Amino acid sequence: MIDTVIFDLDGTLLFTLEDLKNSTNFALCQFNFPPRTLEEVRTFVGNGVKKLIERAVPENTDFSTIEKVLEVFKQNYSQNMYNCTKPYNSIEKLLKELRQKKFKIAVVSNKFDSAVKELCKKYFNELIDVAIGQRDNVPKKPAPNGVFQAIKELKSDIKNCIYVGDSDVDVQTAKNASIPCIGVTWGYRDEELLKSKGVDYIANDPLEILNLVDKINR
Repeated sequence: MIDTVIFDLDGTLLFTLEDLKNSTNFALCQFNFPPRTLEEVRTFVGNGVKKLIERAVPENTDFSTIEKVLEVFKQNYSQNMYNCTKPYNSIEKLLKELRQKKFKIAVVSNKFDSAVKELCKKYFNELIDVAIGQRDNVPKKPAPNGVFQAIKELKSDIKNCIYVGDSDVDVQTAKNASIPCIGVTWGYRDEELLKSKGVDYIANDPLEILNLVDKINR
């Protein structure tokens, strides 16, 4: 029986792409690098902000400069991550219904940990039990470490968990944790990619997640 739902954040619960693009371009501009489009940034996200910046800077940029761009990005994003970010339609209703049904709810993201916790608190508050982001010396997704930590903090059993995300990284994370995965199609990757990576279920609307979990539990 599924009693624990673990969500990705960006592209799954929250539309964050516009703010990520703006902070990326702010950082690039400080080093006279060309800006990136929204669609380019869409393809860059999913593996953490360091990888986002590595992909956004010009090819052959040296490591030291990448680290400096990343630091500027983090400073700017921490001050501007609420400008355009918002929950996807029906996400709050989904979380409230899961809460009413006594599900445990966690977020595991490759976004840096402080931002994950702040965003979850601002937009979802008591609807999220545990929020875990990228931290130093902890492997990021698709490593399953964050998922295992969430399960431990929730005092859940891995056999009763399901993971929900929008990307190939999320599908592989679930596989590495040996739990089923629901892939969502409203995020930053398309359905064909999710299916090609072996996703277990597809949801085209947040409330479909409730139906999928109910079917699994029958």
